[in-house]
Amino acid sequence: MLQRRKNSSDIIVTEGKPIPMSSSNNLLLVTSSPHVHSRDNVPDAMRDVLIALLPTLLCGLYFFRLPALMLILSCTISAYLSEYICLKLLNRPTPSSEHSALVTGLLLSFCLPPHLPIWMAALGSAFAIIIVKHLFGGLGHNIFNPALIGRAFLLASFPVAMTRWSTPIDGVSTATPLGILKEGTGAKLPEISQMILGNVAGSIGETSAVAILIGGLYLLYKRHIDWRIPGSFLGTIFILTATIGMMTGKGLAYPIFHLFAGGLFLGAFFMATDWVTSPVTKVGRLIFGTGCGALVVLIRLKGGYPEGVAYSILLMNVVTPLIDRYTKARVFGGQK
Repeated sequence: MLQRRKNSSDIIVTEGKPIPMSSSNNLLLVTSSPHVHSRDNVPDAMRDVLIALLPTLLCGLYFFRLPALMLILSCTISAYLSEYICLKLLNRPTPSSEHSALVTGLLLSFCLPPHLPIWMAALGSAFAIIIVKHLFGGLGHNIFNPALIGRAFLLASFPVAMTRWSTPIDGVSTATPLGILKEGTGAKLPEISQMILGNVAGSIGETSAVAILIGGLYLLYKRHIDWRIPGSFLGTIFILTATIGMMTGKGLAYPIFHLFAGGLFLGAFFMATDWVTSPVTKVGRLIFGTGCGALVVLIRLKGGYPEGVAYSILLMNVVTPLIDRYTKARVFGGQK
């Protein structure tokens, strides 16, 4: 921190110690960083994320009722207990105001089928906290999004249970909109209005695009996320699917369907924008979002899996350090 003296009799305070400014002192005082402070902190940011997830939570509970409630409780309790045990074993403080484990558990529950056995959900949540988060050093050191890795772990371990879907409210077994499109059985696709509101089969927190959008706009308003990642993510998918739709004669409904189907909105606003696993530079965030969008289209249209949001974000998490390295600002005053 640089401070200019006003006259030789001034006294300044730095690092908690008063220092008289005599005529022999320099005009500037140099102290150690940080020089820029923010009122934001991790508990407050996590609390805002929980607030932003509230509309999606309410929609998930409305459409999937008791099974959704049981899964949400299973994931969040397992995440909190796993976090507490890890911190105790590592002799680290366990602040009660730290909400990151609850956010991870809640996000993971939103990515799960509503009728998944609760012990599987608890196992996936514990895996996300213990292996993905604390094995890499704890909060701020993980290279992958914990909730998405937890979902990938469950999908690899229990593929049948993780791909068993049901309709909202009545719980009748059916396929998701992307599953219907992928299988090409000729079954009727849901209306776009149903996908926007969330009245379709899918994961607990991925069906209502409007609820997720409300939460995403709240995070943008609070400046916890940058528009560049969700904007480039959604924009890339729209452009690519619109181009393919025009080439195949499917029209404008094709890109709109892909925008509102599956977990795209949840991934774009809450997963891809994770502060730890996404780039820090503005250009890097555009590259990150564009890469996620291109991978989603590739997986959905050419892969064997109908959904591609989770894997696209995880693959881009791998290259985040590389993106930051080649998009960082030029350092002046150093060697070339």
